[in-house]
Amino acid sequence: MGDEENRDITNKDETLLLTDPPFYLPEFEQSYRYIIDEYTITPRDVAIFMPCAMTKPYSASPSHRMIRKLISEVFDKEQYHIIVFGTCGIVPAELENMYPFAHYRYMLGKCKDEEILNDFLGIETDRIAGYLEKTRNDYRYRIGYSIGIFREALIAGSAIADVPFDLVLPSRDSIKRIIEEEDCPFQEGSLLMDDYLQEFHNGLLRIRRLLD
Repeated sequence: MGDEENRDITNKDETLLLTDPPFYLPEFEQSYRYIIDEYTITPRDVAIFMPCAMTKPYSASPSHRMIRKLISEVFDKEQYHIIVFGTCGIVPAELENMYPFAHYRYMLGKCKDEEILNDFLGIETDRIAGYLEKTRNDYRYRIGYSIGIFREALIAGSAIADVPFDLVLPSRDSIKRIIEEEDCPFQEGSLLMDDYLQEFHNGLLRIRRLLD
């Protein structure tokens, strides 16, 4: 989607910072429809799904830099495709600079409104399912790395699409241990925690061995 075309579709000034819950905004639905209906996905051996970040573009955030570093240590760049998901919907990483994905600021983790949280879970589940259906034959393996409500949406979307993930990390056992033993600002901690990152790295190596 070119800049001019996208402005026509969204009818928005790209210099504006969107601060409302993005999953409600028409710009995000329109861009999601473009990805599902028009955008061509290049097949890869491995799809890696990771949550969006407050910093834009996502790849500049500390969490994405760390996760990408681990991925690049295991796979050649031609082998994998990163897909960003969450409040943004679901975005092939190469489109991270496209409006509106680089033009919003919203943190779902600070939301306490159960209606908004339930709406997000429903909307994001459907968007994940749609992307998995579109790319059913484009990846040999799928890895998800997420916690909390993002993880719930990923698993639910997979079930609806009937397209399984080969790994969803961190594992439930790791998450349970963090909840029980660690004192964190968020109940399940952060994806940058050493235990989570080590488990993710080990999972990447497992998939790499399957490709050899």
